Amino acid sequence: MHAALSFPDIGPNLVSFTLFGVDIALRWYALAYIVGILLGWRLGLVAVTRAHLWPQGQAPMTRAQVDDYITWAILGIILGGRLGFVLFYQPGYYLANPGQILAVWQGGMSFHGGLLGVVIASWIYAARHGLPRRSLADLIALCVPAGLLLGRVANFINAELWGRPTDLPWGVIFPGEAAQDCPGVVGLCARHPSQLYEGVLEGLVLGLLLIWMAWRRGALRRPGLIAGTFFAGYGLARFAVEFVRQPDEQFISPGNPLGLALHVDGFGLTMGQLLSLPMLALGLWLILSATAQGRRTRT
Repeated sequence: MHAALSFPDIGPNLVSFTLFGVDIALRWYALAYIVGILLGWRLGLVAVTRAHLWPQGQAPMTRAQVDDYITWAILGIILGGRLGFVLFYQPGYYLANPGQILAVWQGGMSFHGGLLGVVIASWIYAARHGLPRRSLADLIALCVPAGLLLGRVANFINAELWGRPTDLPWGVIFPGEAAQDCPGVVGLCARHPSQLYEGVLEGLVLGLLLIWMAWRRGALRRPGLIAGTFFAGYGLARFAVEFVRQPDEQFISPGNPLGLALHVDGFGLTMGQLLSLPMLALGLWLILSATAQGRRTRT
């Protein structure tokens, strides 16, 4: 067996206790959602109070509207994330068991679905309040990476969404029968900590880049540029990490050991890669559009 890292002794619950015969627990994953939303909310408040960052010195929202919008965003994240998981990853199971669709406490959320939910909620909110959609999209994109970082760390703590087997020295020996089911591997099976790869790329690196662009490069004054960079950056990061991330079990079969959702003769794309391609395309279009608009404004 090659050198590998043991999985840290951290349970999925931050705290748990029994009250009047009822088991109550605060899970790391729930805490990641809560703290991620709070950090995004605070960053959004800071951004809208810096009028000089925005076109014509006018932020797209007031502080009161940011506070009001949070409820819409939470609903978009939860409903979109759950329905996205149901439709993208296990439609057959939930079609046969519709009563399980709302059982979010059992796990099963899709980032792409949550993103689509937030986009729809934001579009409706912008229409109701007459807000500039692209600048609103920039504000939201600026706030998302913190939650992505915390969410991926929580995935790691939960020992879920791990990567493919590896003999690299930073491979992690995840617990559980499924994680140790590695054909051809003798002894303990180490896997890529793909959750941490995603957390660093989609959360830390992308988040710092967007903040630098907004505060140091005046990117918010070109509506759509921050949102486009987020979409393209996430799409690229997720597409790359999918090469070492273990696909969902329902996509794996004897003739498709890599779990490709679209494949021909062993070559193809995973579901995560397929869902990331539209994000990449949208991001590049927004970047080009914002850049072109900026040139027209200066001429």
